[in-house]
Amino acid sequence: MNQILVTKKLYITPELKRKKKIYKFNFFFSIFLLCVLVSLCIYAEYDRNKSEEVSQELMEEFKAEEQEDTTVAKNNVLIVVLDHEGKEETSHTITPQEQQQTTINKKNIQTTNDGYRYRTIAAIHIPKININYTILDGETDSEQETEALLKISPTKFWGADPNEIGNFCIVGHNYRNTRFFSKVPTLENGDIIEITDESKKTLRYSVYTKYEVVPEDLSCTSQLTNGKREITLITCTNDSKMRVIVKARAV
Repeated sequence: MNQILVTKKLYITPELKRKKKIYKFNFFFSIFLLCVLVSLCIYAEYDRNKSEEVSQELMEEFKAEEQEDTTVAKNNVLIVVLDHEGKEETSHTITPQEQQQTTINKKNIQTTNDGYRYRTIAAIHIPKININYTILDGETDSEQETEALLKISPTKFWGADPNEIGNFCIVGHNYRNTRFFSKVPTLENGDIIEITDESKKTLRYSVYTKYEVVPEDLSCTSQLTNGKREITLITCTNDSKMRVIVKARAV
């Protein structure tokens, strides 16, 4: 019996102890990494939910503006400017277009948590995939600014203004769920996309082509539309290696 005990003790070598410590360290480190990964996933989902809330708040504000009384803008408004003695100095008639543009220019500029300033320039509605979002436009069009805005809502990437002649290019995130432009890759030719601009005019666009390009290929932003109104939706493929391009033309 003593011989057996001694023999077993001889098997517990310093090398075996060292390996056991390494195993314990690797085990607990793996648990730690798993906890960190789960925490990051939870935070990312929380951040996406908050972004969705902000986007929907912007959409509600955009809709509320549509319901505001615009009676003043329907008629020319005569503005009379008096000098300090009360005498008439100058007069100018403001047209409905000028009145409307003044209202648009005074629209509140909003700021992201990162300090980037932006405004809402349009809204996009795609009935087939139940998309209802505002479209944002930043001040600098820098890559960092665009990334910050994309966390809030689809964003103007390049081109003409909403519902104007040219190619209005819109970029949105693909979160591989139902948010933002995740379902845009499922669109097909003939599907309808509605764009409502700041003047609350809504135009319908019909999809006429869809394809994928490498991220460096920006040919889809070309403004050569033969005098037509077009929009281009841009998002990532599910593996984020390519870009999905959906082009539509006003009908």
